[in-house]
Amino acid sequence: MLRCRRSKVMYDLLPHELIIDNFAGGGGTSTGLEQAFNRPVDVAINHDPKALAMHRVNHPDTKHYCESVWDIDPIEVTGNQPVGLVWLSPDCKHFSKAKGGKPVEKKIRGLAWVALRWAAKVRPRVIMLENVEEFKTWGHLNSNGMPCPVRKGRTFNSFVNALKNQGYEVDYRELRACDFGSPTIRKRFFLIARRDGLPIQWPVPTHGHPESIQVKKGKLKPWRTAAECIDWSIECPSIFTRTRPLATATLERIAGGLKKFVFDNPDPFIINGIAPVLTECANASNKRSMPINEPLRTICAQTKGGHHALIAPSLVVNTSGHHGNNVMNPLHTIATGGHHGLVSAFLAKNYTGVVGSSAKEPVHTITAKDHNSLVVSHLSKMKNNCIGQELSEPIHTMTTVNQFAEVRAFLTAFYGNEKDGNSIGEPLRTIPTRDRFGLVTVGQQQYQIVDIGFRMLQPVELFKAQGFPDSYIFEKGLDEHGSEIRLTKTEQTRMVGNSVCPQLSRALVEANFKHESKYRGAA
Repeated sequence: MLRCRRSKVMYDLLPHELIIDNFAGGGGTSTGLEQAFNRPVDVAINHDPKALAMHRVNHPDTKHYCESVWDIDPIEVTGNQPVGLVWLSPDCKHFSKAKGGKPVEKKIRGLAWVALRWAAKVRPRVIMLENVEEFKTWGHLNSNGMPCPVRKGRTFNSFVNALKNQGYEVDYRELRACDFGSPTIRKRFFLIARRDGLPIQWPVPTHGHPESIQVKKGKLKPWRTAAECIDWSIECPSIFTRTRPLATATLERIAGGLKKFVFDNPDPFIINGIAPVLTECANASNKRSMPINEPLRTICAQTKGGHHALIAPSLVVNTSGHHGNNVMNPLHTIATGGHHGLVSAFLAKNYTGVVGSSAKEPVHTITAKDHNSLVVSHLSKMKNNCIGQELSEPIHTMTTVNQFAEVRAFLTAFYGNEKDGNSIGEPLRTIPTRDRFGLVTVGQQQYQIVDIGFRMLQPVELFKAQGFPDSYIFEKGLDEHGSEIRLTKTEQTRMVGNSVCPQLSRALVEANFKHESKYRGAA
């Protein structure tokens, strides 16, 4: 018989009930659940052996099942022991708008129905389900494999009614990770069903926009930002010295991000003489760039390329004969005139046609594709015409492919000629020289860009942006025999893009298991 594993904490929650994590992935949900319950998750289920390898090395006290959720018998897995919580995060790709206009698969869209199997067989007290916000539109498909707009949401309503017919109260809403302490703006749909007579509770946000009244009054903490997730010691190579030139679309994203977050920004995010920006390089309706001092956008789980990049312009002295100084090098001699500028960062999201957001905001949702690149001036997302975001924001949503890049623009003093510089609206490939283009004014001091660096964000930065603890292991895992295996960067990015931010699963549990928390240790 499966036993509830106890942590070293003296009083843990649900010591007599099992905790089940379906679609467990690399362990984001389980990390948050364990933080809330103060004990390990009992069972983790996933069909992907690489995902469970990462989960296993980080959650060694959990029983792992590398199988399809439909091949699992809830009664056999639980040994008929009482179940306190069943968590489900079914595949979201065939609901998500990030999939674009491609046909969807009915079988994958129907994975959520496994919740009814658990409800009928083992009667868990609480069921929690996480998915993309489009999950509410779950409905029938047309003959071409596309969702039928007329019957949008009908299957979802049937799903909710089926849970109610099993005796569950059901409620659902959308939550943003940045509002609960994650450095990403990732927004997700959550459904809670419970049958124990206690009310469904929704967590109260703990963080907010740094300029909001609640933050200024001290009632909320300011959003964590993309800037705190960036490793500034990693070299950001020049876009002008590459063996293989960047694509025109990428150059246009960089140009758009620099214009929004450096040239047109009266208060650029400055770090050590560099003005970094994040850009997002995949699937969006606009060119997105993001400020470095905001939360990162959503990280996705796709596996080719990379969505987020960093653009880093470096600001230097406005005195005759001086050239740019890389932030990784020692600072030039400091004069009394205050000639040394700083560098700002912003995030650019490369989803088609998206302008982006300030780095002062949370990072956009992280997808499982590595779409994160760096240009020292903003974050750029390498996906369909996105410009990026500032690093002072939370990072945008991550996908399963790394789409985020860092963009660094290196600026030097303006010498007096070509006052207007090259048009920032032109693709950067049209610039004939790297000496001077683009003017930036910081504190009434005029600077000029002399170089631009660009690199993709690394998995360590993405995991940090998704809210994982610094101690989390993601470069290796353990197989079913206990042997260590290495995980590629593509696999690491897929895991983080598919993951649930630990802060969200923790907040949901803490809000809905207050009764157990109040009385734990009473015996």
